[in-house]
This record gives sequence, structure tokens and C-alpha cells, in this order.
Amino acid sequence: MICGLMLGIAGFANAQQGSGPGRMMMKPEERVKQLDEKLKLSDDQKTKLTTVFTEQAETMKKMREEMQGGDRDAMREKMQKMRADNDAKVTAVLTDDQKKTYEAWQKEQRAEMEKRRQGGGNN
Repeated sequence: MICGLMLGIAGFANAQQGSGPGRMMMKPEERVKQLDEKLKLSDDQKTKLTTVFTEQAETMKKMREEMQGGDRDAMREKMQKMRADNDAKVTAVLTDDQKKTYEAWQKEQRAEMEKRRQGGGNN
């Protein structure tokens, strides 16, 4: 659950474009560049993924505005659903080999987040 929330927050950080200390602030283009380094994306894939990540950032921004001061559990659930939907959109663009690499990389990312969380981070 926490991992989904963290990935969702990363999407929100895209909309923030550099505000706030200590946040993951990757713009959609930066996220595509990061995936390209891992997956060797085609130009068409880069274009499609930029659109996916831009839409995610906009959706996350709206969601945060609507839920500000509201029910955190409800927001977490919405973020998790959005992350799952977004993952489905990303994997739909990838080849089978890229999907395997992407899924393995995501597992690594989740493990790192969990390790930081258990290590007494700010959460």
C-alpha cells in the first residue's frame, strides 16, 4: 500500500515541477528519460509514455486539490487505483522483453522504498 502511495506521490511531484524540498520531482519527460535508459524505448513509445505521465501528473494534482484536508485513507485508495491504471497504460506501450525489465525494476524500487521506510525515514 505504501509503495503504491509513494509511486502516486511521484506522479504528483511531476505536477509540482520543482517545488518543495525533498520531494521526488521528476517531470514527465524526465520519467520517460529514466525509462528509456532502462528499457531502450522507441520514439513512438517515448511520445506515448510522455502523454501517460503528463495525464497522471494532471490527475494527481486535481486529486490532491480535491482531497486536501480530507480523508487520507480515501485518498490513498484513489492513488493506488490511479497507480495501477497508470502501470497498465505503461505496460501496454512496452514490448514483452521491456515489460519483464520494467517489472523487475519496479520491484527493486519498491524494495528500496520499503527499506528506507523501515530504516526510520520521515514517514
